Amino acid sequence: MLWRKNIYKGVEVQMKARGAVLSRRIAHAATVSDWGLLHPGERVEILKHAHVIASGEVEEISRSGNVLWLVGGGHSESQPFMRSDGVQVRRA
Repeated sequence: MLWRKNIYKGVEVQMKARGAVLSRRIAHAATVSDWGLLHPGERVEILKHAHVIASGEVEEISRSGNVLWLVGGGHSESQPFMRSDGVQVRRA
């Protein structure tokens, strides 16, 4: 971790440098920019216009990383989601 020493009211204080560490919650809530990094069985949420439109487990990802198939969320068959449709993925 990156730490920085500051003097506050005559007392030396150590603080984490800004941006050095993301909290688990923030890092977990961040959208996945490279869908190719997802693994089958991983739980995800699909977002469009900042609203969750689907959730479930990744069944498969295309080689290009532009299409993913999701299982679950009340559907018996897998649903395809394409990056070109403007959807985003985040880990659940």
